[in-house]
Amino acid sequence: MKDEQEFEETDELDEIINDGSEENASQTLYEHYRFVADAGQNALRIDKFLVNRIENASRNKIQDAAAAGSILVNGNPVKANYKVKPGDVITIEMAWPPREIEIIPEDIPLNIVYEDDTLIVVNKAPGMVVHPGYGNYTGTLVNALAWHLKDHPWFQSNDPRPGLVHRIDKDTSGLLVVAKTEEAKTHLARQFFHKTTARTYQAIVWGTIKDDEGTITGNIGRSIRDRKQMTVYADESHGKPAVTHFKVLERLGYVTLVQCKLETGRTHQIRVHLKHIGHTLFNDERYGGDQILKGTTFTKYKQFVNNCFKILPRQALHAKTLGFEHPETGEFMEFDTSLPNDMVKAIEKWKGYISGRDID
Repeated sequence: MKDEQEFEETDELDEIINDGSEENASQTLYEHYRFVADAGQNALRIDKFLVNRIENASRNKIQDAAAAGSILVNGNPVKANYKVKPGDVITIEMAWPPREIEIIPEDIPLNIVYEDDTLIVVNKAPGMVVHPGYGNYTGTLVNALAWHLKDHPWFQSNDPRPGLVHRIDKDTSGLLVVAKTEEAKTHLARQFFHKTTARTYQAIVWGTIKDDEGTITGNIGRSIRDRKQMTVYADESHGKPAVTHFKVLERLGYVTLVQCKLETGRTHQIRVHLKHIGHTLFNDERYGGDQILKGTTFTKYKQFVNNCFKILPRQALHAKTLGFEHPETGEFMEFDTSLPNDMVKAIEKWKGYISGRDID
């Protein structure tokens, strides 16, 4: 099931934040999250501070956790309006231990683009889950990294996300950077948080995008109707701010090849923003792109599109370039990778289809 892992993580977070009842107050508490505010931290409400650091957390749930006494600063419970100060130690504690997932090293081939003593850049294959979670405890990128780093002194089998500072969806292919030291992990994570990394994606989308380039803005949050989907909210009090810049690379009749540059990194950002402007990713099952959204009603056309779906059995999205400052040398490093074969074959098939045809 696509994105099952991500959905389960949200459920686990709901459990953590929704409990905190008084009957558990006298029990042994376990630390689920721990953050230390940087020396340069500006005064910021703790609910805003945490929503940017806890994956898939909503501000409302964090406020509920604070009301339940589960959020502590320097060992003392605080309210949601507490202003975080430099050096504050912030923890979320619950009455049961956090779920532990043992990482089993697996000899799974990795496409390593670059590696040194500090980090690894991997070109992730489509269909590979990044880290273990519900329904995906083996066969993940982390399992493969565990094998590759099994003799590395920093790797710990009880860390479910060793070295990970960002991720891409299971059915998205492309570049990821993985830290090999704690210092590198902190340094790289800070770059992603402060949006100083450079990332571009290429995608095939339904329809002809009118403008050659443009910018999509709109807060992204979890859909009320379907919690497995994200959506764009017009009300700025909902979701998190997101900005996506796009550029048309090639028009292919009823689909378009586009390049997307992220200014922010929200869950499903490209998929949701492009759907928001009427150009759902080709064969994106989660957001309806696995249906024929543009084109004709002719049987031959339907057969053609279904053949394209078979060639490209996933959302047509590839993390093509990645740039960041090396944690040790300070050098800004940039990496590029070719489109995977399934996207190349689908593009060639669309080129063949529109050749000699008059398509508006």
